[in-house]
Amino acid sequence: MNLEMREPVAETLGVLETAALLRELTAGLIGVTDFDEALAALVRIARDAVAGVRWCGFTSLRAGEPAGVAASDDRFAGLDDLRHGPDSPAMEAIRRREMVVAEQLDREARWPEWTPRARELGVRGVISAPVDIDEQVIGALNLYAGAGDVLTPGHQLTAMLVAEHAGLLLAAVRDRARSAAEAGQVDAALLDGVVGQAVGVIMTQRGCRPEEALEVLRSAATSLAIPLREVAERLVSTVARPRDS
Repeated sequence: MNLEMREPVAETLGVLETAALLRELTAGLIGVTDFDEALAALVRIARDAVAGVRWCGFTSLRAGEPAGVAASDDRFAGLDDLRHGPDSPAMEAIRRREMVVAEQLDREARWPEWTPRARELGVRGVISAPVDIDEQVIGALNLYAGAGDVLTPGHQLTAMLVAEHAGLLLAAVRDRARSAAEAGQVDAALLDGVVGQAVGVIMTQRGCRPEEALEVLRSAATSLAIPLREVAERLVSTVARPRDS
């Protein structure tokens, strides 16, 4: 990798710009639970915030197998998709676990299958930075320039910082997704038997959705300091009790 310190130019990102980018990434991903949605936000924010970068993509592997891509422009999705072949800067970055840079694709001899496709789409420079997410998923953040020799050492530093920050944020997204899935499984289990009957009663009485009815039961259990199932049994018993004529 060529890290010679060239004369600073307008495209070179400063500390304040990079800090603002990291804040924007955090704000954009902090509450997301869907991994694909998080990737879409990541590539969009990176494309819009990094000067000199025209397009951005993300390549991911899950358990060693291609696990999808995200692209700021759909026309470029194929450049990030490992199902089109492992001959790419992204795969090299993932395999070597270090940043890969091609400042001028017109003079690039690596990736003989990938590079012509990139050139046809107007790509003239690329930075691919590895992203460590968790024990199952790894990836690469790919920054594309539409002109040669505009990707400076400042861009390389920014790519490294964004990749590290994105890894932490994406790991949190996957944790939230797992927690949401587990909560959904718990709720589904709760809806069996008497709790499910009680939920049905509340839905009928209030005209609400199942999750809202379950929350009513939970609030009652908390207020009364008794188990959820006991609250459900009391409600079902009350409704089932014959009225005096």
